[in-house]
Amino acid sequence: MMKLKLLSTAILCGPLCAALTPPSRPLTGRGLTTLAAGASGPQRQILLVAAGVLAKSGRVLLQQRSDPPQLAGLWEFPGGKVDPGETLEKALARELDEELAISVEETDLEPIAFTSHPLDDARNLLMPVYGVLAWAGEPVGAEGQPLAWVTSEELGSDAYPMPPADYPLVDPVRQFLRRRERSGKRWRLVAPVRRLLRRRR
Repeated sequence: MMKLKLLSTAILCGPLCAALTPPSRPLTGRGLTTLAAGASGPQRQILLVAAGVLAKSGRVLLQQRSDPPQLAGLWEFPGGKVDPGETLEKALARELDEELAISVEETDLEPIAFTSHPLDDARNLLMPVYGVLAWAGEPVGAEGQPLAWVTSEELGSDAYPMPPADYPLVDPVRQFLRRRERSGKRWRLVAPVRRLLRRRR
């Protein structure tokens, strides 16, 4: 399940937004702390994770949490912590391998949005979310977690209740699903060719 990495920094909506546009220097867990060094106001502990949206046949993959107790049974987008020195894309590719046993190229991750959610007076969750345009392997619950492919309408519904931080992502993810549906044939053709070309380099 999604494990959270604790960072001591300030709330950084602006720099994180910039990070979700392809930067000249990839943002890392350590880099985020550096960006906050000159920020004014009280320091906050930031829980930084990266999540992925896997779409197939108009459905999106969710996994069910088993911990912590207050979130057990809720459904979330797969992903996990960003380790110091990792880019967001590298961390997400690693977590998807660990959680779903699939291989994802960092270049096949498309930034969708991010959510900023207060956990308490001292901590805040920052979670950038990426669309996973292509992957190798069939997703399975590699850590024993239940998986579900849900429709756009089921996303965020009572049938699949989500953690509070995930609900603001429902509309951006639905927009991503619509874009995927329109361009699905193109990606099914192009993504295998891109992977083949990378192997030959």
